[in-house]
Amino acid sequence: MLHLRLITPAEKTDAVVRVIEKTVGTTHLVVLPGAARNPSGDVVLCDVARESGDDLLAALRELSLDETGSIAVENIDLSLSKRAEKAEAEAPGEAADAVLWEHLAEATHEESTLSVTYLMFITLATMIAACGVVLDNAILIVGAMAVGPEFGPLAGFCTALVQRRPRLAVRSLIALLAGFAVAMLVTVGFSHFMDAVDLFSEQALDAERPNTNFIYRPDWFSFVVAVLAGCAGTLSLTSAKSGALVGVAISVTTVPAAANAAVAFSYSEYRQAWGSSEQLLLNLLGIILAGTLTLLVQKVLWSKQVRGKIAP
Repeated sequence: MLHLRLITPAEKTDAVVRVIEKTVGTTHLVVLPGAARNPSGDVVLCDVARESGDDLLAALRELSLDETGSIAVENIDLSLSKRAEKAEAEAPGEAADAVLWEHLAEATHEESTLSVTYLMFITLATMIAACGVVLDNAILIVGAMAVGPEFGPLAGFCTALVQRRPRLAVRSLIALLAGFAVAMLVTVGFSHFMDAVDLFSEQALDAERPNTNFIYRPDWFSFVVAVLAGCAGTLSLTSAKSGALVGVAISVTTVPAAANAAVAFSYSEYRQAWGSSEQLLLNLLGIILAGTLTLLVQKVLWSKQVRGKIAP
């Protein structure tokens, strides 16, 4: 279930209440006249089954409530109510399959913003991966994968393609490209510093490195894993199972590939730098392709599921 807290201008309250009452899967409707102060107006509270949440939000936005008032949505972890159970039973489809497109767009918008924190995370992740590359340490590589925040802009770009939101697509693309550019540039400087203090060496980079040489040797398995990870990551976002994102993060070699390219470039090892760049691009392409297709399939299947439950 989802909990909605709405601030409505007094002249729109009746229309908002009618929309809520007409939406299948809503319950626990509360109207508090004149309770809001900033902005001034009425406060309307209700619960809605996740399956009906997207339709209700779309209807409320058609009333321009997001411009003249406020729409706040929260997940309800526990609701002990027969009415809530009835509302969920009446709502079309299954809660686990429902996609809240407004929530997804908002979440990916936040995650795909080029901020100082985002740049710090992706830079630190790349530097950790650089240490893992030189030491041939798989644990450091996995740690760098988990720290890397690049799935946010990738998910934002996929969402923008499906929802046709050019501004989100541009924002996500800028965050992705600028993030990797800054991270790789800083890591080149970091590599020179580590070489100057005798912690990095060209010999270590050129060694066989059985645990990490896959980073600069892309193959079809790299693309297949990126596709599978893209599907899993997208599903984790749309189903609110964000814990699965950690598993996705350690499945693809975007950050390690960027790190290997940066270290190799600092030693003029252009063969490794090019191979790592290919690995990076292959993984990014696989995730974007898989994420976009996953959202499209979810959209189609959800429409069919809803129509099937509504049909007599």
